[in-house]
Amino acid sequence: MIQHFSFKPIFENIQIPGWTISFFYKQQRYNAEYKKDGSIVFIGATPATDDLTAVEKLVHELMLFHVYE
Repeated sequence: MIQHFSFKPIFENIQIPGWTISFFYKQQRYNAEYKKDGSIVFIGATPATDDLTAVEKLVHELMLFHVYE
């Protein structure tokens, strides 16, 4: 489960897509950039290979809920 999810636009012009995101997953803090094509580029720590697909899916769902709706 992702906790304390937050995001903010990378660019000051909110019309240009791209966000910095941060969240906790399994008591580890992660920072990443969410690109306009839906790709996620982790900055620093990356979730374990076993968890990466699940984390990416959760991030996509949160971004759809918060940004695109």
